[in-house]
Amino acid sequence: MKIDVINLDAGTAGTLDLDEAIFGLEPRADILHRVVRWQRNNAQAGTHKVKTRTEVSYSTKKIYRQKGTGGARHGSRKAPIFRKGGIYKGPTPRSHGHDLPKKVRKLGLMHALSAKAKAGELVIIENAETEGKTAALAKQVKNLGWKRALIIDGASVNEGFKKAAANIEGLDILPSMGANVYDILKRDTLVLTKAGVEALEARLK
Repeated sequence: MKIDVINLDAGTAGTLDLDEAIFGLEPRADILHRVVRWQRNNAQAGTHKVKTRTEVSYSTKKIYRQKGTGGARHGSRKAPIFRKGGIYKGPTPRSHGHDLPKKVRKLGLMHALSAKAKAGELVIIENAETEGKTAALAKQVKNLGWKRALIIDGASVNEGFKKAAANIEGLDILPSMGANVYDILKRDTLVLTKAGVEALEARLK
């Protein structure tokens, strides 16, 4: 699968052969959904908490006598039926994460890359290097037409480029090991450097 390579000035820089087994799959929504759900559940804090009847602050004295009132029998003001009483079976701190086989996670990333390639939203650039000037990079990004783009580089990210991209809205950059299904799918354009393609192909083979 051949694809054109460009540089940040929109000039051509040759072509690159992409592995069909990684970038040429027929995207499966069920696999992508499973991986995104696994990612988002793992990211959920799970710190929600309510007070039970053992934790609310009230006197333990019986609120009124057992008989002769004409009302229902009650002992504690902490009971869930009273206003500001304890909450029955409310949320408690817990992990929302669940397990997902490594093979499915790997397959999910391959299908995400293939989905971008099939939709024509995959761009390959020679490298992601700059002197760290935001204005210059912002102009290049505007000329390339990238509005919501994710750039995936090789094993590490160029510090100058990272610094320049930090103040550009809608532009994010990750090293190849940080590549994940959720971040890839939520951007309009996926941009890979040559080093990023090599690293991803080595990781997913």
